[in-house]
Amino acid sequence: MIRNLEPSDLDAVLDIWLDASLKAHDFIDPTFWRSQVENMRNLYLPASETYVIERETRVVGFYSLLDSQLAALFVAPDCQGQGMGKQLIAHAKTQRAVLTLAVYKNNQPSCQFYLSQGFVVTHEQTDEQTGQPEYLMSSVGTHP
Repeated sequence: MIRNLEPSDLDAVLDIWLDASLKAHDFIDPTFWRSQVENMRNLYLPASETYVIERETRVVGFYSLLDSQLAALFVAPDCQGQGMGKQLIAHAKTQRAVLTLAVYKNNQPSCQFYLSQGFVVTHEQTDEQTGQPEYLMSSVGTHP
């Protein structure tokens, strides 16, 4: 079930974000991700429209929208590869006519996932916080 984020979900969402970030971004120093947890809690999540996906009452993933930007999409590492990300993307596409996102170029599994979900690369740039190259992608023309 996909539903709006509730305050009681916050710790689970932050745990998923940190665990999945560390797993997917092993090319970035882990201390960077740990240093961002409080910013996620106090700045990014409150500014976003966030939805969670549950399995048997456990929050196992989430996505956040900031205007038309898919600012975050994360699934608990032990639940990846089970269709949760596809369900979250499909739900996000019902919320906005067009979605944009940024994904690290070195995160090839996520790049391939977004391409498989109809996103196209529109630009390449360097992330200011990490110095890592990233793709900007858009879902233009792929919404239902």
